[in-house]
Amino acid sequence: MPILNHIALIGVGLIGGSFVLDLKRQGLVRTVTGIDTDRDNLQRALERGVIDRASVAIDADSIGGADLVLIATPVATVPTILTALRPVLPEHTWISDVGSTKISVIEAFRRCLPDSIHRCIAAHPIAGSDRSGANSAQYGLFQNRKLIITPHGGEDSDGIALIENLWRAVGAEIYTMDAQKHDAVFAAVSHMPHLAAFAYVHQLFDHPDGKAYLKFAATGFEDFTRIASGHPAVWADICLANRDNLLELVRGLGRQLDTLETILLNRDRPSLYRYFEEAKATRDGRSDEN
Repeated sequence: MPILNHIALIGVGLIGGSFVLDLKRQGLVRTVTGIDTDRDNLQRALERGVIDRASVAIDADSIGGADLVLIATPVATVPTILTALRPVLPEHTWISDVGSTKISVIEAFRRCLPDSIHRCIAAHPIAGSDRSGANSAQYGLFQNRKLIITPHGGEDSDGIALIENLWRAVGAEIYTMDAQKHDAVFAAVSHMPHLAAFAYVHQLFDHPDGKAYLKFAATGFEDFTRIASGHPAVWADICLANRDNLLELVRGLGRQLDTLETILLNRDRPSLYRYFEEAKATRDGRSDEN
């Protein structure tokens, strides 16, 4: 595949930083300009070799000559970023993102960059961590992970091929899914688990003895609540962008908890055993399929 001369990475953190690190190690990009509002984060990115140039502004200098602009910021910031890109975007530049919700991103592409919509490729790498910032960037993050392309129908085929090849080069397996299905799927398997973890930790926060309980929290608590350490701004944006799907799932979880409450009130061990058995089989079957 061709070597890119210049990638402009907007938002220098775990996902975007790890992506360009792998591309740089393989010699697939010559120069990466990191664009971020956090000067300290940019300095760390320069020191670690994640980026080659740094800027706090989206302007002709930071974007000029870019073969690809990759937006790796919270999804709520995408419209503002695209609006800033519009007057300085070179005609030959491809634009892509890594957002966890795709309907909102595609709507922003259409609204903010109508003349460049054919060069906008919506994508979502399925990898993550509770860490953030340039220091979290790492090699090999996307090895054997999934990358979802969500076409809007107006893309140039060359752009889709480029994005797929770049992600394949860093180890990702490529899948295609329409935006509505994508947002429903990831509400269920990613966004709702985060909400549940946040909610349970908040239950302890609200409990008068919660702090005392936490002193004795061990691996079960850590395993269940690890994702509640995710960045609040990132997850607030994701959950609001995927609000309708999540509302349905929140109501569904409420019904499941009502079922458990009834079983416990009735001291119904056979029903409780069967409930746990079905959940275990579902969880274990998922591991067998992967």
